[in-house]
Amino acid sequence: MDRRTFLKSAALVTGAGMIARNPLLAAKSAPGVVIVKNGSPREMVARALEMLGGISQFVSEGDYILLKPNISWDRRPEYAATSNPELVAAVVRLCLDAGARKVLIVDNTCNDARRCYKNTQIPEYAEKAGADVRFVRDSHFVDTKIPGATSLEHWLIHAEVFKVDKIINLPILKHHSLPGLTIGFKNMMGLLGGNRGRIHRPFAENIVDINRVIVADLTIVDAIRVLRRNGPSGGNLNDVEEMNTLIVGTDRVLVDAWSARIFGTDPESMDYLKLAHAAGMGEIDTHKFPAQQYNF
Repeated sequence: MDRRTFLKSAALVTGAGMIARNPLLAAKSAPGVVIVKNGSPREMVARALEMLGGISQFVSEGDYILLKPNISWDRRPEYAATSNPELVAAVVRLCLDAGARKVLIVDNTCNDARRCYKNTQIPEYAEKAGADVRFVRDSHFVDTKIPGATSLEHWLIHAEVFKVDKIINLPILKHHSLPGLTIGFKNMMGLLGGNRGRIHRPFAENIVDINRVIVADLTIVDAIRVLRRNGPSGGNLNDVEEMNTLIVGTDRVLVDAWSARIFGTDPESMDYLKLAHAAGMGEIDTHKFPAQQYNF
């Protein structure tokens, strides 16, 4: 069942907002993660998707795609606080070449939106590739029920989440002062409205609850430049390591787990990953589920 079919049959709007599709509908029976290194952003993402069966496994003719990079900080790309703009553009082109009718990019930024959109260079690259890049407004968010929540019963979520056919999550791997790392699960905070500071306490429970509703069909982790310290905003090039790596897959828990492993962090030490695994959102054991790897 695709997103639209599910929403027609199961979603409804009540006084507390919209109920989203079951996140387990996006899970694959045989989770897979691929790790690709040392090519250009375009080469690496194309090869990663080939290893997963091709872009047609994720994008169909006529699809409306929500692509969610990290644009949250007023930083140039070299500071590794935001997603690589060349990578974002490459994913846009792959989606459109596969027949997508539209690729939308939005992010509710932490710093001033216009400065973030300009200095990250993501809109510039993405629009040239054919994406529709938008700022967000308060009116774009809908109060949304969260089925199965353990902490957040509802929250303001960008309405386009419930209109698109597919969601592709494109976070950057980096240090974060609170959870330790910010990867795919936390990147979805850019699709939230309201007082997002509340999400940070209790972080693990809240971020898992948000991801019960906002379900990525594909996660592409940007570890091209990695912010090792002083995240999430960074600002010192001495904190940045060139890793030239992508971690890609359909199991969003396993992708974050492998990303943590590559960073040097034990996934089992990350509370949100343990909770997400316990909730049936995906696998956490990188030893049981090894990644396919390719090195250019």
